Amino acid sequence: MTQAATVLLNFKDLPRDEELREAIEDRCQNMAAEFGEVTRFEFTLAEDGAGFTVHGHVTGKNTDVGTQAAAEELGQAADRLLDRVERQLRRAHDKRIFAQRRDAQRDPPKKKNQT
Repeated sequence: MTQAATVLLNFKDLPRDEELREAIEDRCQNMAAEFGEVTRFEFTLAEDGAGFTVHGHVTGKNTDVGTQAAAEELGQAADRLLDRVERQLRRAHDKRIFAQRRDAQRDPPKKKNQT
């Protein structure tokens, strides 16, 4: 039995957008299903001059990823952030899972001569 990841959204000085909140939560739950070590997503959405910025932090077992993104529209900024988070999680996950396999393929055991 797996527990769903916690998704915390903070709309800093912005009206709460339920459609955007649901889209972000759905995408986070999909990432949590793919990367089982992730337990918590924290995002802060804020207006920044002419556009919007989104700061994100993802934590879990042996996982700690933080990044930010900006765009002219709030939805675009959130999508950019989630793309970056997914790339970083994929990189960390692959390093952790496949490092031993790659090392073994690089240095195969020497064959013994049978005479």
